[in-house]
Amino acid sequence: MAPKVLMVAEKPSIALSIASVLSGAQMSTRRGSTEVHEFDGMFLGSRAHYKVTSVIGHVFSVDFPAAFQDWANTNPSDLFQAPILKKESNPKAHICRHLSQEARGCSHLVLWLDCDREGENICFEVIECTGFHTSDGRRIYRARFSSVTEKDILKAMNSLVDPNRDEALAVDARQEIDLKVGVAFTRFQTSYFNGKYGNLDARVISYGPCQTPTLGFCVDRYLQITMFKPEKFWMLHPYIMYKGYELKLEWERGRLFDADVAAMFRNRLMEDGTMRVVRVSEKLESKGRPSGLNTVNLLKVASSALGFGPQLTMQLAERLYTQGFISYPRTESTAYPSSFDFRGTLVALVHNPVFGGYAQKLLTESYNKPRAGTDAGDHPPITPMRSAIEDSLGNDAWKLYQYICQHFLGTLSPDCRYRRIKVEFESGGEQFQCIGQLVTVKGFTSIMPWLAISEKNLPDFAEGEKIEISKVDLDEGNTSPPDYLNESELISLMEKHGIGTDASISVHINNICERNYVQVQAGRRLVPTPLGISLIRGYQCIDSDLCLPDIRSFIEHQITLVAKGQADHSMVVQHVLDQFRRKFSYFVKQIENMDALFEAQFSPLSDSGRLLSKCGKCLRYMKYISTQPSRLYCGTCEEVYYVPQKGTVKLYKELTCPLDNFELLLCSMPGPEGKSFPLCPYCYNCPPFEGIDTFFGAPKTGDSSKLGKGVGMPCFLCPHPTCPHSVIAQGVCACPECSGTLVLDPVSAPKWRLCCNMCNCLVSLPEGAHRISTTQDKCPECESTIIEVDFNKKTTPLKDGATLHKGCILCDELLHSLVEMKHGRSFSRHGRSGRGRGKGRGGYRGRGRGNNKQQDPKMSFRDF
Repeated sequence: MAPKVLMVAEKPSIALSIASVLSGAQMSTRRGSTEVHEFDGMFLGSRAHYKVTSVIGHVFSVDFPAAFQDWANTNPSDLFQAPILKKESNPKAHICRHLSQEARGCSHLVLWLDCDREGENICFEVIECTGFHTSDGRRIYRARFSSVTEKDILKAMNSLVDPNRDEALAVDARQEIDLKVGVAFTRFQTSYFNGKYGNLDARVISYGPCQTPTLGFCVDRYLQITMFKPEKFWMLHPYIMYKGYELKLEWERGRLFDADVAAMFRNRLMEDGTMRVVRVSEKLESKGRPSGLNTVNLLKVASSALGFGPQLTMQLAERLYTQGFISYPRTESTAYPSSFDFRGTLVALVHNPVFGGYAQKLLTESYNKPRAGTDAGDHPPITPMRSAIEDSLGNDAWKLYQYICQHFLGTLSPDCRYRRIKVEFESGGEQFQCIGQLVTVKGFTSIMPWLAISEKNLPDFAEGEKIEISKVDLDEGNTSPPDYLNESELISLMEKHGIGTDASISVHINNICERNYVQVQAGRRLVPTPLGISLIRGYQCIDSDLCLPDIRSFIEHQITLVAKGQADHSMVVQHVLDQFRRKFSYFVKQIENMDALFEAQFSPLSDSGRLLSKCGKCLRYMKYISTQPSRLYCGTCEEVYYVPQKGTVKLYKELTCPLDNFELLLCSMPGPEGKSFPLCPYCYNCPPFEGIDTFFGAPKTGDSSKLGKGVGMPCFLCPHPTCPHSVIAQGVCACPECSGTLVLDPVSAPKWRLCCNMCNCLVSLPEGAHRISTTQDKCPECESTIIEVDFNKKTTPLKDGATLHKGCILCDELLHSLVEMKHGRSFSRHGRSGRGRGKGRGGYRGRGRGNNKQQDPKMSFRDF
């Protein structure tokens, strides 16, 4: 029986490309968590049966155990010594189960993950899922490739290697450090500041060992601008007319900061009145063609020339790579390997309607090899792999592909050559000059015209001749501050100081934008917000190391030693965490220094917001603060109550909660079909019943039972048996789409409807009814709640003009004919029965247990 070979790629599209090449497109495909392609072929000289499938990025992510997820009951300093666990990144995809099933009966595993450290880490995640590391006699191979072309795939199959555990451990080290350091500082900062200031526009005040130094560069430039004091200066510019040319001469002194001295020199020139030609020199110069394109340079050009942010650039590049148009887009190398097939790549572009003529010219006239660059030992520079046209890629992807093609063709073109003529003059004892440039060979600037030399013609001058000065300008100016950092400059600084990697630089820049620390303005310039400035200045006055690039550079150096097998993974992690734990302890003790800056910048909660509803404890009005995160603040009790972060909030008919006497609010979600629901501020933040497994506003994945800001229990999830607003009173029947309950929207008149308390399922009720309400009666057939409808007299469907009707929307033929399903598959009379309360019915515990469980839904090590 032929052995079975399981191959695993990082993405479904790459798995398809690999299978298509190795099978000659003769394969069968079946569905699984990701598609599985099967075919027969040769493997290491023997017949074998192949199965090719994929993951969808990292199989696992690192997080803290449940005991350390509770913000209120966990001291952030304990996180430095807390255990960590790996859990599935996307549990609903069931990738781990999929790999385990597909590995059964297979004797060989070939890993086709991206060839960088992250890809190496995923290799060992796949090994763990398949169980290959525990089985005897089964072999594991690693395929190394830089593009998904047929040539590269076949070459990788013929040179399989072992996976590199050291590189995988380096990623584990970075993940653990970033998780523990980032979450500890973030939880402390967020808890300390969000409860104090009303106009602090941030749900999470995050810290990250890479993210924060990145912000620091932007704030440093901001401080240079604000502290800059302009100075006046003067520049002397004489003009001459010679052989039909008017020439403006440059002063050797440049500029002077004394007006009287500058005026004196001007008078000397005016008195002399002539310019004497001192020297004429001519020199042949060249502008070198570029070396290969790496990720950092691609990000810089995309931002400065194409107007694409780093995050968008990497998304576009990733798509071009998976489609086979370019080589792997994450590389630090600018040097091509000696074995690189430049001719084959040029041939692939010959038939391109835009670049084909230039590629053919290079092939015909003999192309130049690229300049020597840096070989980082990872991947070759980013290179076009096959021809594409704009219509097949879309506008943005085409612009990026076009630049990659132009850059590659430029690397194989001749250098740009030009004549540089310099004419030196003397008048009144002062030296002046003018420079002319004439291009003799355009070279690579033909395909990269934005790098072309600016030509300037000069007349022929003879040494010693004198020319009359036509006028002398004394130009006045002011020194100006530097501009705000643009993304291209920031990327250069991050690369210089070792902040992030070619794969993560775009993520860190995107994070400081999303966290409202900087705003991207015209020219892709990054302008710090008051929050970003206050944070960096706060770190500077407590411990400047926290925002300087030095520590991160040190961490990256240590992690690189792990990747090379020169340092122990656990020792590096422990050493770095010990450093940050001491810094965290000092930071907590000195937090008042940062708070003083926040106090000067932001308004206290007591001065923010507008009066909205009464507190159930002190019966005084609480203020509603609409800036993110939206919340209520009771100035008397000094308590903060978070509300849903989407939608509008207003008082609900001055009704009160029977459990705690807080006035109810009505939250209306945006959009014409957005649901409306009442909520009690206290119940929402401190749910009175345990056993509720899904909170409103919780993330769709992960442990939703932990509360974060804007996550809680509205009335439509409350199982209180007598409250007129609870799911018991307002719930009608089970949702046909999920395990939730369809609840009557209390303010949806005249377009009455039911909304699911868990998903977006909507059911339209008879439109135009005067009133629709739930009753205490149950349908004898399906146990749904009987509703009462008071129809409009003019449009009533009842006989003899009657308007009042009671019935079950599932079993009553009249009502069932008048309801309409929206955002759902079906709504049948013979569908699911019951009211969908299943788990909670009779199984909830009273208030006081697990009240303050909090977890911010955005918290994940990948954000730091």
